[in-house]
Amino acid sequence: MKKQKLITLLGSTGSIGTQALDVVRQHPDRFGVYALVANNSVERLAEQVREFRPQVAVIANEAKREALSELVGDVPVEICAGTEAICQVAASTEADIVLAAMVGFAGLRPTIKAIEAGRTIALANKETLVVAGELITRLSTEKGAPLLPVDSEHSAIFQCLAGERGNRIEKILLTASGGPFRTASADELRRVTPQQALRHPQWAMGAKITIDSATMMNKGFEVIEARWLFDVAPERIEVLVHPESIMHSAVQFADGAVKAQLGVPDMRLPIQYAFTYPERPMLRSDRLDLLKVGTLHFEAADTERFPCLAIAYEALRAGGNMPCIVNAANEVLNEAFRAGRITFLQIGDTLRRMMVLAPFEAHPTLETYIETDKAVRQLTEELI
Repeated sequence: MKKQKLITLLGSTGSIGTQALDVVRQHPDRFGVYALVANNSVERLAEQVREFRPQVAVIANEAKREALSELVGDVPVEICAGTEAICQVAASTEADIVLAAMVGFAGLRPTIKAIEAGRTIALANKETLVVAGELITRLSTEKGAPLLPVDSEHSAIFQCLAGERGNRIEKILLTASGGPFRTASADELRRVTPQQALRHPQWAMGAKITIDSATMMNKGFEVIEARWLFDVAPERIEVLVHPESIMHSAVQFADGAVKAQLGVPDMRLPIQYAFTYPERPMLRSDRLDLLKVGTLHFEAADTERFPCLAIAYEALRAGGNMPCIVNAANEVLNEAFRAGRITFLQIGDTLRRMMVLAPFEAHPTLETYIETDKAVRQLTEELI
């Protein structure tokens, strides 16, 4: 009988975390939970602790530690709180796999700690590679800590590359749904509300990533992520708008062959593949029926209406701490738009200003990234 794999979930109460726990729920013989980590959702975290009985539960918001202790006082679990506790649990050698699903820059340090401890990383926090891709991939190699992608697009590419070691990638075809404003005119985009932007046509995701999908910044970040995960130059990563979200991405090889991974929109599949790679155990989920789908459509990405995609490519080519600058500014602008403080189009306009105003560093260290993130957030707030 195979040994049960223990998993640490960084971001257990978010969209990815809850779906990951459903995968665990389907395979109690394969997986157990070592630690659950959440930001603020203390009630949901308490429910998860009661069901999955982890050894450790961490709430990032230290003010909610007592509330969590009261909710699970009768459960034999160690309760911790704060950023340092998250980093410590991420580095624990008790877990076999660390699911990095915390949102934004906050996920960077815990992911680095897990890599330094040699853990297998199921990577759902794209900002980790956006901000510090060169550092993360180098550390992963040095420490023997595999990076297994959880984003549906990068998992699709990873699956297409199975068995292709040594074969040259000519092009990565990274698919995008186009978001809720795929067919919107430039004039319509000027009047977009946060409520409209939060209605994604295909995927159920958290608020931050849903807005990033609407601006196509999420796809831009995925371009940066793909560059580091698969060691492919930016000019060989092409974004295809594919509204059905059935083809999750594809790889074109040197002989012209194209391999694609298809499936219904369901994040549990890439999560489970990262947990079980290279195996494919049964997953209870909807199956793809191509006869019902009928037709798949593909369009070129429009970087004039969606400048955030072009900005991501520019940041990637600039290198250094430029992607970190763009990420930090985008996190502030995303939240400001959701709060009604700026318009939809001001996100892209302000990002371009920040690329000029923020100090550029060609050879950043981890300390540089931390300082850049802090400074850019402050400067972006001042611009708003």
